[in-house]
Amino acid sequence: MTTTKKIAVAGATGRLGRHVVDVLKEQGHEVVAFSRANGVDIESGAGLLEALKGVEVVIDAASTPSADKDIATEFFTAAAKNLYEAGLQAGVERLVVVSIIGIDDTVAGYNAAKLAHEKALLEGPLPVQILRAAQFHELVEVMMGWGTQGEVAYVANMKTQLVAARSVAEALVDLAVNPLPESLDAPFPEIAGPRAETMAGAAALLAARRGAPAEVREVSDPDNADREIFEDGTLLASPHAVLAGPTFAEWIEATETAASR
Repeated sequence: MTTTKKIAVAGATGRLGRHVVDVLKEQGHEVVAFSRANGVDIESGAGLLEALKGVEVVIDAASTPSADKDIATEFFTAAAKNLYEAGLQAGVERLVVVSIIGIDDTVAGYNAAKLAHEKALLEGPLPVQILRAAQFHELVEVMMGWGTQGEVAYVANMKTQLVAARSVAEALVDLAVNPLPESLDAPFPEIAGPRAETMAGAAALLAARRGAPAEVREVSDPDNADREIFEDGTLLASPHAVLAGPTFAEWIEATETAASR
């Protein structure tokens, strides 16, 4: 029988955080859900100590909309520092944080910022468990929006193993409730979708279902310092990864069915 806990969720209104909140409530845990929307800012630390009083575990699902390496790194390292400082004062036992599969050698953009985030977390004073996840199903539409010009969506050549944010949320909650044994030699736990896909292929499927944009073109960006990592399969799941949830096509079908009810 699972013992209920008081668990805080940072970034509780975001793409991933709202699912984490749902899963925790479904399991009967006491949830402290916070984000900037309710006055708690993990980047500045405002309101954080008060929010963490009595909390046993923090699940950090917070993110930043910026893909700029410096801006995102500043956000994540400040968030790690503030969560540690407030967590220690409040008596928090552990942190559980989401990161990204395959980012060990990244040097640019959001992925490099998450690598800096991992480093800052591992150097902190509280026990932390980091779950590396593949790109979310929900990211496909975002990337299409970034690259759409007129009737064409230009989508980066990226091999990934798309996973539903709900599946990642379930894995984060499991780590919060049932922590893995600590080991310096163990790799980060990973979660990914059931099969390898390309971002452009998923975008084309989504565009076909919605009737727009008219065309999706896969592009390779020579200015992306991490281009090889995007294109050579580095972002695919490792052999030890847990494969979970629906394929992208199945996820689209389920979300459209739910929306039509």
